[in-house]
Formats: sequence, C-alpha cells, structure tokens
Amino acid sequence: MASGTEENKQVSTCIEQSPSLPLPTCEGHASTENNDPIPTNGVSRFDLTYHLSVIKLAPSTGIFRRLSVIDKLLTPAIFVAMVVGIVIGEFVPSVQEAFDTVQFKSVSLPIAIGLIVMMYPVLTKVKYESLLQLRQSGRSGNSSSWFHHIVISLALNWIVAPFVMLGLAWATLPDLPTFRTGVILVGLARCIAMVLVWNDLAGGDREYCALLVVVNSLLQIVLYGPYAVLFINIIGGAKAQENIHVSYGDVAISVLIYLGIPLSLGFLTRIVLLSTPRSTTFLHKTYIPLVSPLTTIGLLYTIVVMFAYQGHHILHTLGPVFRVFVPLILYFCIMWTIGFGMIWWIWKRWGKGKRAWGYEMASVQAFTAASNNFELAIAVAIAVYGVGSDQALAATIGPLVEVPVLLSITWVSVWLQKRLFHVEHEEGEKIDANGSSNSMP
Repeated sequence: MASGTEENKQVSTCIEQSPSLPLPTCEGHASTENNDPIPTNGVSRFDLTYHLSVIKLAPSTGIFRRLSVIDKLLTPAIFVAMVVGIVIGEFVPSVQEAFDTVQFKSVSLPIAIGLIVMMYPVLTKVKYESLLQLRQSGRSGNSSSWFHHIVISLALNWIVAPFVMLGLAWATLPDLPTFRTGVILVGLARCIAMVLVWNDLAGGDREYCALLVVVNSLLQIVLYGPYAVLFINIIGGAKAQENIHVSYGDVAISVLIYLGIPLSLGFLTRIVLLSTPRSTTFLHKTYIPLVSPLTTIGLLYTIVVMFAYQGHHILHTLGPVFRVFVPLILYFCIMWTIGFGMIWWIWKRWGKGKRAWGYEMASVQAFTAASNNFELAIAVAIAVYGVGSDQALAATIGPLVEVPVLLSITWVSVWLQKRLFHVEHEEGEKIDANGSSNSMP
C-alpha cells in the first residue's frame, strides 16, 4: 500500500475540470470521501490545475454515449432523408413546381427559410463574448499564447485547408467539375458548430475553441465570397465554364443572407439573454436546448427537398455521388493530422509543462482545422447553382461523411493523448497522460 506522501503525489496528478466542481477520481488513485480537499504537498490549487493540465485525462471510454441523441442519429437520419426525398421526387414530380411558386433571391422561399432556420441555433451557441473574456482570464500563463494560437488557426483554416481540399477535389474528381465545385465549397466553409462537440468529446480546451469559432464565424462573412472566386474561378480554372463559374456578387449576397442574418439574430439573442443572471440561466438551460433541434430539422428538411428535386437524376448518377466521399474522408483525416501534429511538435520542442501547447490545444487546433461549416456550403451551393445542382448534392454529402469520420478520429485523439503527451518534473519524475508516475534515472 502506498504511503501518504506517495499517495498524495499520485492524487495531485488528477486535474480538476473546474474550480467549482468536485475533483474527479482518476482510475487507480486515491480520493477522499465526501469531496474533502485533497492535499497537494504545498502546490496551490491554481498552479496544480494549470501547470499540469496538459495531462488531464480525456475520457477514453463512452465517447459515443456522451453524444446527444440528435448527434447519434444524425448520419442515419440523413440517409433516411435522402431516401424519402428520392421517393418523393420519383412519385410526386409536381413537387418541384410547388416549391418554386414563391422564390427569394432565386431560391424557393420554403428552402430559404429552412436554410436560415438551420443556421440560427448554431450561431446562437457561438460565445461572441469570449473575444473579451479569454485574454483577461490569463489561463494559458502566457499573455501572448492566445494570439499565437489564433495565428496558427488562421493559417490552418484559411491557407492550408482550402488548398488541401482543392488538391484533393482535383485529384479525385478531375472529370466531374460540378461535383468538384461542391466539394471545394465545403472546404472553404470553416466549422462553427460540430467542432465544439468533437473538441469537447476529445477533452480539448473549450474556451480557446469558442474563441476560434467566433473568429471563423466573423471571417467567413468577409472571406467566403473572395475565396470562392479565387479557388473556383481563378485557381480552379472555371472562369470560362458557365456551369461551374461562380459570381462574387451571388456568393456575397448568399453569405449575407444565410450567414449574416442568422449570425445577427444569434448575436442579438445572446446580448439580450446574457444581460442578467436569470436570463443567462434561461439561455443556457432552456433556450439553447429548445432551439438546438432546429438545426437538424432544417438540415433534414433541406435534404429531403434537394433529393426530391433530383430523385431521378440521383438514381442515374450514384457513381459520382459515392466518389464525392473520397476527397471528404481524406480531407478530414489529413487536416486533423496536420493540426494535431503541429501542436504536438511545438509542445515536444518548446512547450513541455505549458498548458498553452499541451494536448488540450492540440485537440482544439486539430478539430477546428478538420471540421467544416457544411450548412453554409449547402446554402451557398443552393443559392448560386440551384437546389437541383450537382454542387448542392456534393455539399450535402459533407455532413454524411463528417459525423462518422470525426467521431472515429475523436477516439484516435484520446488514444494519442495517453501516448504522446506527458510532463517531466524537476525531480526527474515522469508523469504520463494516464496519471501514472515513474522515477526517471
């Protein structure tokens, strides 16, 4: 049986999730009953939490169980929506005329409303206030580390990721320009929703993830239009091809409508409901859980309508549709590896023992780089090319692929945490991510 001192050393490696919560119990280590304070050999609660938080245990089991019911059922629900849409399109051909009766900016009004409704809950969850709070918190222990991570994230999301998707789209779909364009649109849309889920499941830093989501949300309004022209018309060579050529004006208007309107509504919602403690509780405990299903409902509704428009066409183009899976799967895996590997390399070389470059930040950067805002890509593809276009169909494959692939990568992330990240004490004691400690010679 371990002595009191040795036991305390082991217990001190179990890191708190929050100063306001009871200390969690690490498997194989001692804990006090009734959540009594745990001795830490003179190490302050703050220093212990943030100096050693690089080895905080991410949950290695039960990842799928921790997903919400909606997230668990998203992939099969998308499959069902596709089948329902195809059946409607085959047996009720007049559905297209019915939806086109009233249009808004060349998009069927019911579809336009569905797209905006789909985006609103996502943008209501974005913590815009984190722009002001994060630097003041000083959690990283280095006042400039937050800035360094933003620069890295901008480089990964707005330089590396678009070129990776462009290269993969051309390499795998050289003979399918319309489907290739839809894939490129997905690569240009940076994630602002599901990345929060994947990062949380993997045990990443929530505050930094929230900050990066805010930055990407704002940048998309400004950059998505110019990027679409650059990567589709200029670099992609579509300037002279009418069926895939994209107009900056059309993309910019689409972004303002389908991202700008719900972003403004989400921002105003948070301003109003964060004004008092009571309304803040209402926002987090009642309002967000109430409106969150609207994203899935809007997405499934849009998919049903799209596939109803293209039911006959889809049945005769199953080969190209399945080929779209290839660049998307490769993209998610490559971008996650680049983001995770970069932070691990920096941590290994310069950042050992520093929270700002530990596993939590590797998780944030990796999942932010690998995820995409497929809602925006679908909305822009429909608005610019039409609900019955190959571009819109290709963009719809995004969420179908992203959920199972990134869920699998989440397990990989947790597995790598225990094997790649550890810190060494001044006394020569090596502490692994699994919480065990061994004396170094």
